[in-house]
Amino acid sequence: MQNRRTSSSYARAIPIALALTPLACSDAAIAPQNPGSGGGVPQLSCSITDEEVVSGGPGKDGIPALSDPRTATAGEPGTEYLDPDDRVIGIKLGDLVLAIPLNIMWWHEIVNLEVGDRKVSVTHCPLTGSSMAFDRSGIDGAELGVSGLLLRNNLIMYDRNTEESLWPQMTRQARCGARNGTVLDMVPTIEMTWDGWLTLHPNTEVVSSLTGFGRNYRLYPYDDYDKLSNNQLLFPINRFDSRRPAKERVLGIADPNGARAYPFGELLELGFTAVVDTETDAIFWDSLRQAAMAYKKVLDGQTLDFYFEAGQIRDEQTESVWRIDGLAVSGPLAGKRLEPVAEAYVAYWFAWAAFHTDTELWLTP
Repeated sequence: MQNRRTSSSYARAIPIALALTPLACSDAAIAPQNPGSGGGVPQLSCSITDEEVVSGGPGKDGIPALSDPRTATAGEPGTEYLDPDDRVIGIKLGDLVLAIPLNIMWWHEIVNLEVGDRKVSVTHCPLTGSSMAFDRSGIDGAELGVSGLLLRNNLIMYDRNTEESLWPQMTRQARCGARNGTVLDMVPTIEMTWDGWLTLHPNTEVVSSLTGFGRNYRLYPYDDYDKLSNNQLLFPINRFDSRRPAKERVLGIADPNGARAYPFGELLELGFTAVVDTETDAIFWDSLRQAAMAYKKVLDGQTLDFYFEAGQIRDEQTESVWRIDGLAVSGPLAGKRLEPVAEAYVAYWFAWAAFHTDTELWLTP
């Protein structure tokens, strides 16, 4: 396992009493534990206490975020590190179709992109399995970096403004500093296997291994932490929800309609391809690509209702056939694309439940 040495360059601003030494996966208990007493946050205005904030190991920028990294197309130099079943974060920004492999994100956690007038940060926390992208216009376009701190095992980012603020990834907002309480708009992404993304987008760009950093992008640096059978966490949390395996991936949605989670294991029970049709959105599932995504049901002013039949997702109104990325591939709506729910993202169940204590848990009927 890649050690996360205990240090924090924010020690002067946030003196964390729980700056833990590195833990082996087998040593970290998942049951709720007393986090102890924090040391206070005298130099930053915060809307969280420091009781659950710990040093993840490397200090500020010890895990280096990437900015507009080199990309390539499949088969070009710099893509040899990818296997078909490696997971990638897929994003579309204007004409750019880009895959950001988790292999890259294990080592960098944040990729800052500037595409035309769009400034976006794609983020992934290996400890909570959460993949999220943010529009940076709300912070004057400033890039995001890795602070070295964690909240409930989750990545805490910082913005590179003159007056920095701290942004726990899964809270989607600043919780310390000048922008305390500011919410970042999310940018839709979809997480799936590299082969699955490539079959949908054969001309896609993918982040190259030629990052300028000496990292082995074939190596997962956390031993067996991400295994479904491993219920151990690296750092204690105050609340653990045992209704699902800790490391099971869920598609989580938190919006004005509430928080809800769709476990991959439950979606698989529906079949290789499936849809969960709700009043507010439709959840598409593709087991071959190991992908789930939520889409809005209104398209060009028409509300669509979806169902699954004979291996295909269809809408009742036009009988058009839809694929996992929200594109209609046949029928009257062929070529049309559903609007993704920007707030939908993949995370481990333990983390989703810890940040959304009132979440609804969807189970197979």
